[in-house]
Amino acid sequence: MSNENKVIITCAITGAIHTPTMSPYLPITPDQIAAEALAAAEAGAAILHLHARDPETGKPDQTPEAFARFLPRVKQGTNAAINITTGGSPYMKVEERVRPAAQFKPEVASLNMGSINFGLFHLADRYKEYKFDWEKPHLEATRDLVFRNSFKDIEYILKTCYDNGTRFEFECYDIAHLYNLAHFADRGLVKPPFFVQSVFGLLGGIGTHPEDVMHMKRTADRLFGDQFRWSVLGAGGSQLRIAAQAAAMGGNIRVGLEDSLWAGKGRLAKSNAEQVVLARKIIEGLGKEVATPDEAREILSLKGGDQVGF
Repeated sequence: MSNENKVIITCAITGAIHTPTMSPYLPITPDQIAAEALAAAEAGAAILHLHARDPETGKPDQTPEAFARFLPRVKQGTNAAINITTGGSPYMKVEERVRPAAQFKPEVASLNMGSINFGLFHLADRYKEYKFDWEKPHLEATRDLVFRNSFKDIEYILKTCYDNGTRFEFECYDIAHLYNLAHFADRGLVKPPFFVQSVFGLLGGIGTHPEDVMHMKRTADRLFGDQFRWSVLGAGGSQLRIAAQAAAMGGNIRVGLEDSLWAGKGRLAKSNAEQVVLARKIIEGLGKEVATPDEAREILSLKGGDQVGF
């Protein structure tokens, strides 16, 4: 089968949204992050999207030293392409967020394409007790939080990383973010094929209705034609429903415990690999094939794992 029938699975291993109280399966330590990443790749993820955390508290940690504790192990254990976040946490400044990608020169780095209200405060009252003191204030503070991704910030990340041969997973939380990407494409600061990751279901961004998914795809088609590769992530319980819709429309899929803690209604996913397996079943049930890491590299024009800085 040609690459047109291949679907890329990205797995986002831990992220910075969910806190340790929310799931005992959320990987926090370098050992846990590395093990979860390798298992997700073995299950079929072609791209591994990575954040780091403080191993003692589970708090997001965007220092290059934190990433260095697991990046070499992941690279040595799998052929999957590694994607390092430049989103970090909404509380971090852009100079802090970009440091790991700038130092380690990954094949892919995520890049948020606009500022949004980033609401997690509605999750705070779901838990009577928290494992760590930082968790509840971290969630409640998002009632008055704008996740800043200004044009200046985006340009800073592009100029910092582009000479490294790193390509970007352009995270678009709303329609305006697609237009922002088109602006940078018009200026020649980004080159096709654009890897557009449409994000659905975070409070402050576009919703999870099937029409929202269609609207994102129609707008991207109009702006970028055949110059982009579309992927989706659905937050929380919408993860697999949106994945199924997008795969049927010719899109790619992102899953992982960064985006959703669930593997079915009311059932916590016990691993990232469990979600990858569920995504794989959707893809194969549609008569499509899961892309291998090297097929994903070809589709997205990635530089290859031998050219990273770790």
